Amino acid sequence: MMRMLKAVRNGPPTRAVVTDKREAILRAATKVFASKGYFNSKVADIAAEAGIADGTVYLYFKSKDEILHSIFDQAMAEFISEGKKELALINDPKAKLTKIAELHLEKLGADRDLAIVCQVELRGSTKFMQDFSEAGFAEYLDIIRQTITDGQKAGIFRDDIKPVVAAKILYGALDEMVTNWVLSKKSYPLPPMACEVLKLFFGGVLVK
Repeated sequence: MMRMLKAVRNGPPTRAVVTDKREAILRAATKVFASKGYFNSKVADIAAEAGIADGTVYLYFKSKDEILHSIFDQAMAEFISEGKKELALINDPKAKLTKIAELHLEKLGADRDLAIVCQVELRGSTKFMQDFSEAGFAEYLDIIRQTITDGQKAGIFRDDIKPVVAAKILYGALDEMVTNWVLSKKSYPLPPMACEVLKLFFGGVLVK
């Protein structure tokens, strides 16, 4: 009985520690990659930032490349999960696209280090760019595409445009706003740019 109680007490904390340490490594890596650049960063730098031994990093990730991909995968998974909850409360396709654009810029605008990693460091990885369409990005793009399709069926959006092309255009515009924000020497809030992007986008897809 005592052994069983001990196992029960020890089980959950062990899992929590594992999760927390993996999260700590990803947070540390995001900060290190953003400040030093991916190629100039070492696993030792990440370990030092996370306050753990170098070898501990390899218990959770096989390589620095896997860490980089995991940063993107986790950020995308969180964004999609949060976005679906928000979109479930909205019926109007136009309002849904507006919310998607706002959430996109709000999330990255709230974490400059993450934005730098996603917009600059990830783009320098050939392997990442090859796998990009197979990652969570594909699901994100499909959410935009489906919303545009729904808008066409409702007679809100023009039916002579291809939803997948329109989805890529909207994503591309938002993506460029984030890149400009990251590279700009000026300090300005990113979320308001969603309104500017949507003015142009809706001007092209809404039924007149």
